[in-house]
Amino acid sequence: MVQAERKLTRSDAVYRAGYKRAPARSYLRAMGLTDEDIARPFVGVVSSWNETTPCNVHLNRLAGWAKQGVTAAGGTPREFTTIAVTDGIAMGCEGMKASLVSREVIADSIELVMMGHGYDALVGIAGCDKSLPGTIMAMARLNAPSVFLYGGTIQPGQYQGKDVTVQDVFEGVGAVEAGRMTEKELYDLECVACPGEGSCGGMYTANTMACASEALGIAPPFSASLPATSQERVELCRYAGSLALQLVKDDLKPSDILTPEAFENAIAVVVAVGGSTNAVLHLPAIAHELEIDVSLDHFDQIARRVPHIADMRPGGRFVQTDLHSAGGVPRVMKELLDAGLIHGDCKTVTGRTIAENLANLQFDDSPQDVIKPVAQAIEPTGTMVILKGNLSPDGSVMKTSGVKKQTHTGPARVFNTEEEAAEAVSKREIQRGDVIVIRYEGPKGGPGMREMLGVTAAIAGQGMGEDVALITDGRFSGATRGLMVGHISPEAAVGGPIAVLVDGDPITLDIPNRTISVDLGEEEIQRRLGQWVAPTPKYKTGALAKYARLVSSAAQGAVCS
Repeated sequence: MVQAERKLTRSDAVYRAGYKRAPARSYLRAMGLTDEDIARPFVGVVSSWNETTPCNVHLNRLAGWAKQGVTAAGGTPREFTTIAVTDGIAMGCEGMKASLVSREVIADSIELVMMGHGYDALVGIAGCDKSLPGTIMAMARLNAPSVFLYGGTIQPGQYQGKDVTVQDVFEGVGAVEAGRMTEKELYDLECVACPGEGSCGGMYTANTMACASEALGIAPPFSASLPATSQERVELCRYAGSLALQLVKDDLKPSDILTPEAFENAIAVVVAVGGSTNAVLHLPAIAHELEIDVSLDHFDQIARRVPHIADMRPGGRFVQTDLHSAGGVPRVMKELLDAGLIHGDCKTVTGRTIAENLANLQFDDSPQDVIKPVAQAIEPTGTMVILKGNLSPDGSVMKTSGVKKQTHTGPARVFNTEEEAAEAVSKREIQRGDVIVIRYEGPKGGPGMREMLGVTAAIAGQGMGEDVALITDGRFSGATRGLMVGHISPEAAVGGPIAVLVDGDPITLDIPNRTISVDLGEEEIQRRLGQWVAPTPKYKTGALAKYARLVSSAAQGAVCS
């Protein structure tokens, strides 16, 4: 009987193509690999381990456990790392401009290591905001069998008998400025808000994208909500490593998993759990790697039909550990699947479909308030709205979880940098009813599209969360709440209408009608634009200068290609 010829793998060409690859093999032998090791499939195990943040500080341990799973399943793991920039530390500083840029660097660096060394599969482990989408972007781009694994959420801190997160610390700054909290009280809060390793505890950007990774099918079930410190993570990591080998055997690639329907599932989960507006940047960027169109309109259309069913911070009451106790993303997806709101036939890294993964799950029926049945939804629509109008012709984004006020009209208070706005807020120069405008902070103008949590949290901490609106061509942290509209497109740096606003211009946000407008005639807007002069680039060399030249609009995911 004639055996079928074995299909050549990526690593064959690098390590097993006869005597000509002897030099490459000699390097492997220097690291202790044997003939048996070299004969097995090579699996890259990448993490964003570093000591810059609790989100990443433990990921080397997770990578070690994943390597054990690879070895046990018959593969040869090769560990490497990528960078991560910590939003929570860089927030409000020049360094925040590096954050979104790091997403591209992460994707590029993983691509280059995998390509350069001919690895057959990838296990990617990430812990903070941009490392999650950056890693999944690389998986989509490489299209080698891949498993994504989240580093896990931090446990909530305890302050005065209540669960707290870093959001409370940011808002505490504004509370001190408003005389609603003492500096000693803020210090005490600072010391307990982040009790150990893991990513920020609410439904902020890292936890949002972790939930999206499960919904996409690129991550194993329950991996998004399992706490970073849970002992169950040991077996989860080993399982992820073994899955990579099974995916090689089955030739199941990211392009088989990350389909248009999978992205619709991810958007549905994001708007159902009150996820971060940063998903509106990251999901289109991942889709772009596969030449799949995910537009702002997709978010709006899905949010109109998918209800808000998980009561998560910052707009709600609970943190990610509570979500896990209530059943995690699988329970959210089961509720949506049973209501016909997601696609159950999408493939996942388990080798099964979404529906098959969920089919035999049993959840505790005891009362809980974290995840509501669709029939008892917190709100009838999802928590993301896309606003368009003469102020943002290409679209802008707002998170509505916890927001009661549906319209707001007020005079513009215009600032050309985040720092200028932050100073005005700190000095209590902003009045109730104002619309703060922060411009020249978009992808090109910043460059890097800084998050505005320092400003938005100060406004909330001063007790003006729904009395003051803020609009920007920059973006927001997942911890932002209130009347905050970001991603104004086109941005100011390329001559978007936001560039010609002046103090006092009346601005209206209308959530039900999905509009954002300034009370100016088109003729007046064009007259002002005719006099507008583009600013000179803020950086002439280096990564930020390169990024500013390459990056697209926020409305297209701020991708560089």
